[in-house]
Amino acid sequence: MISALVDHIRRYVSLDEQEVALLAEYIEVLEVKKKGFLLKEGEVCKANYFVIKGCCRSYFITEKDTEHVHLFAIENWWITDYSSLERKVPSMFYIQALEPSILGVLKRDKQDALFAAIPQLEHYFRSILEIALAAAHMRIKYIYSQSGYERYHHFSTSFPEFVQRIPQYMLASYLGFTPEFLSKIRAGKIS
Repeated sequence: MISALVDHIRRYVSLDEQEVALLAEYIEVLEVKKKGFLLKEGEVCKANYFVIKGCCRSYFITEKDTEHVHLFAIENWWITDYSSLERKVPSMFYIQALEPSILGVLKRDKQDALFAAIPQLEHYFRSILEIALAAAHMRIKYIYSQSGYERYHHFSTSFPEFVQRIPQYMLASYLGFTPEFLSKIRAGKIS
């Protein structure tokens, strides 16, 4: 079941079969129903989640009860709340499955032992975090420097697999505008 994770890791570092077997001892497999939660605001995040199959989102809710999506994850993507995970403080985010999902779970309390047993996994996770941080920086740049139409066009051409799987109101939230504005873009009324 974790072969997708092993393949992903091997894109960054080498693992021999003994290390793969050891990794399998540390990774739990979790099935989550559509709309099931991995994390709710106020809970302490206790794991990193690798999407083997499915789609998840991370979001927060404002005082006015408005949801703001800040991250999506599909197959071969990781999702977690690193601030809560590393500092062991209550999360300000929700992580939810948008589809029935199968996840590889690396619990925080097992992570250090896994890194000690397979040191190259620290390099793997550093590489993943660097990529995620660079993507977050670019997202912020696009929000401040591109029009709504430009953001939608960039996202839909860069990540067409998301556009087909994510409800439009969530995509609009992620891109920083209203669902009505997204409808106008898709209808060709805004360019």
